[in-house]
Amino acid sequence: MTTPSKLALVPFVSVDHMMQLVHSIGIQQMLRDLADYIEADFKRWELFDKTPRVASHSAEGVIELMPTSDGEVYGFKYVNGHPKNMKEGLQTVTAFGLLANVGNGYPVLLSEMTLLTGLRTAATSALVGRYLAPKGATTMAMIGNGAQSEFQCLAFQAICGIDTVRLYDIDSAATEKCARNLAGSGLTVIPCTTPEDAMMGAQIITTCTADKQYATILTDNMVGAGVHINAIGGDCPGKTELHRDILLRSDIFVEFPEQTRIEGEIQQLDPDHAVTELWQVMTGTAKGRTDARQITLFDSVGFAVEDFSALRYIRDKIKGTAFYTDLDMLADPDDPRDLFGMLLRAQ
Repeated sequence: MTTPSKLALVPFVSVDHMMQLVHSIGIQQMLRDLADYIEADFKRWELFDKTPRVASHSAEGVIELMPTSDGEVYGFKYVNGHPKNMKEGLQTVTAFGLLANVGNGYPVLLSEMTLLTGLRTAATSALVGRYLAPKGATTMAMIGNGAQSEFQCLAFQAICGIDTVRLYDIDSAATEKCARNLAGSGLTVIPCTTPEDAMMGAQIITTCTADKQYATILTDNMVGAGVHINAIGGDCPGKTELHRDILLRSDIFVEFPEQTRIEGEIQQLDPDHAVTELWQVMTGTAKGRTDARQITLFDSVGFAVEDFSALRYIRDKIKGTAFYTDLDMLADPDDPRDLFGMLLRAQ
């Protein structure tokens, strides 16, 4: 048996290692760190290759590849979305990701991204909330209490300073699960029996439901002036959460218009409906919230740059730790032209 060379080895972060890393850093600190990395990359947005994700749709769900590069490092995420999975005891979303050196094409990190996507999605939401939510917001309605809900609540606490969450899900067991998991977080957690109740007094409204359909989780009469809506459940063609009239009353902010117009809430609107790109708000070239009565809407679908930022953060944080395994992933023959000879010598 031959011993792999250093060039053959790629750091791999497993689910177990990711959980250990999160606990070693602290979940709220990690959410703040991820937000900082995402913000830094949004502020250099123009350096990145940008393309809508490559999606393979089926009746059951979608499988997607999300690639990008800043010219020095290339990254991609594999991710699925299968709403029916929950009924079969499976995750609705699973993911893994990779970073590679653009100069030679060699991978430099392979990582689980099911947990990491939960963290980066929440960090992105709260980062955007820091720019768009009403000043001094303390209360968030969390509509949809599935796998993403606790991450969202903790991120808005860590990054935006909310202290109260009002929970609603069509499945009361999901609400009970979310409330139980948030016990001891420092948040005041209020389970609610209707979405209208959940939105009472909330300055921030987060919607995160899973059905792959045109749905109306929020109707126009439920949304008053002066709120920030963080809509993260509508993330593929044919899947929305908000009534169209809410969109027409809101100032809409998006990651990458070419993708959001296909997948986001704004698929309900005309293709030229005005939206503002978040990177422009973060660089100061466009305005965010300008009025206390304004309704701001983050039409969130997730974009590859956010995954790139998260992977870049993980690559930095695992250095000098035991939170990864070196995988023998890359063939490294003594003579680059003699790949077959390397195979023969291993016989």
